[in-house]
Amino acid sequence: MGRLEDKIAIVTGGGQGIGRASAGKLAAEGATVVVTDLDEASAKETADALPGAIAIRADVTDRQGVQAMVGRVVEQFGRVDVLVNNAGWDKASSFVDSDPEDWDRAIAVNLYGVLHTCKAVLPLMAERGSGAVVNLGSDAGRVGSSGEAVYSAAKGGIIAFTKSLAREMARHQVRVNCVCPGPTDTALFASFAGPKLREALTRAIPFRRLGQPGDVANVVAFLASDEASFVTGQTVSVSGGLTMS
Repeated sequence: MGRLEDKIAIVTGGGQGIGRASAGKLAAEGATVVVTDLDEASAKETADALPGAIAIRADVTDRQGVQAMVGRVVEQFGRVDVLVNNAGWDKASSFVDSDPEDWDRAIAVNLYGVLHTCKAVLPLMAERGSGAVVNLGSDAGRVGSSGEAVYSAAKGGIIAFTKSLAREMARHQVRVNCVCPGPTDTALFASFAGPKLREALTRAIPFRRLGQPGDVANVVAFLASDEASFVTGQTVSVSGGLTMS
């Protein structure tokens, strides 16, 4: 029996990368996974490969749309046991050269997206007296990252939000933790990291390799499971030792 047997789990941004790997790991541990993504086709592709999983198109920046998605999950499955806030967006640029419209999108997707899903799901978890939320932050939010100032700010906000929520929700036996990937070999990383940056980061990481989506998914699954029943408000870096605290 898997660690997440009979759990109902929502994974945002589950169409690719860390989200897809997390959905797969949760399913392998026995969870019924709801894969959400702005790209419905990629969400469906992920869900079709997992037993019992379903795909729902959802834009995390749309609060009413998120409420509707959660309502559909509750209507079909009766509850939400696990929420993995993975959906994210980034565009590399020095801050002084950045477009304020990109600030808005970075904050809307990375920070407001987490607020919207938590606002919809946490009351349900509190009412049942159980639940686990795993927010995907970033080491950019812990130590900063050149060319990602606003993204770093949003991810730093997720880290602080996670700690505050963990304090508020503890009396309801709901756990809230944050996983912070370091450089990870995903399409998002490839979209702004050329060969030179990739090579430089690989050299800088003590394990001499980029992270893989599965490396992050393994930590997500642990924090979502009852094995982490006494762990809340924590920020866990998955960076191959690039950052240490």
